Amino acid sequence: MSDIQSASIGFIAPIGDFGRHNSQITGSVNHLWKDFYAQALAEQSGTEGYATVDTAPTAKNENAEPRGGSEVLGTIVTQRHCDVQDTELRPPEALFLPIAEFELDLLPPPAVPYPPEVIVEQQHQQDFNTTWVRPVVMAQGHPLPEPGPAPEPRALHLPIAEFESDLLPPPAEPFDAMTLIEQQRAMDFDLGWARPLVVNNLRLAA
Repeated sequence: MSDIQSASIGFIAPIGDFGRHNSQITGSVNHLWKDFYAQALAEQSGTEGYATVDTAPTAKNENAEPRGGSEVLGTIVTQRHCDVQDTELRPPEALFLPIAEFELDLLPPPAVPYPPEVIVEQQHQQDFNTTWVRPVVMAQGHPLPEPGPAPEPRALHLPIAEFESDLLPPPAEPFDAMTLIEQQRAMDFDLGWARPLVVNNLRLAA
């Protein structure tokens, strides 16, 4: 397979034309197939003798210019004289689309909020329509429903800390044993030595 080489398009090798060598080998293989086909036809027809088709390849001159070389050379010369210009390729630029979710300047201006007195008036009007006007209009021409029992009075619940343990402050954490011992030592030192000394000095100064 190392002898099979393919030259580039438009390249004409004066010597060592492996493509022509390969064509000659392919032609000899075709001759073998022709002989085999003639022998198969003779055996099928029952005749022993058969005519072998064997034509010797014509001798070719290695130094002679191959057929079609002038056309290829003309094509190469024509292509070389073509005005070829390089086209500058630029990377695609980012497409800018103004999106209102990211460009806050594109959003419509926010609505002016209502003043507190207007909100109170609107709520009062809505309560009036919901609790009086709408029930009267919907019940027009229909018999009035029978009144039900009035709500019973309920005991007033007052959270008292004496009865509601959850309202009491959390109990203080007890001191550990070492803290109690240190506090007891400090108290004994204060009552047994520091306090009597200070009282005696005050008496002497008086």
